[in-house]
Amino acid sequence: MGAIFEAIHTKLTEAFAPTRLDIQDDSDRHAGHSGATAGGESHFNIVIQAPAFEGAAKVARQRMVYRTLAEELAGPVHALSVKALAPGEA
Repeated sequence: MGAIFEAIHTKLTEAFAPTRLDIQDDSDRHAGHSGATAGGESHFNIVIQAPAFEGAAKVARQRMVYRTLAEELAGPVHALSVKALAPGEA
């Protein structure tokens, strides 16, 4: 995996201690579109499950993830899809 993938993985792991963390680089599907880069790592899909999301609304959970990845979203990451779950949710 690339440097941006690794940064996302590290930051989310440190911030949320997830019980599940699936990160998919979806950049290939967006080749030639706005925001796509030749090297990939511009579009990601994330599924994260962590106790930190218990009791938080869906939008609040996504904002928590976006704040954690603010640096990546301000630069190399053009699009980020987040599914944030509390333990026991599917």
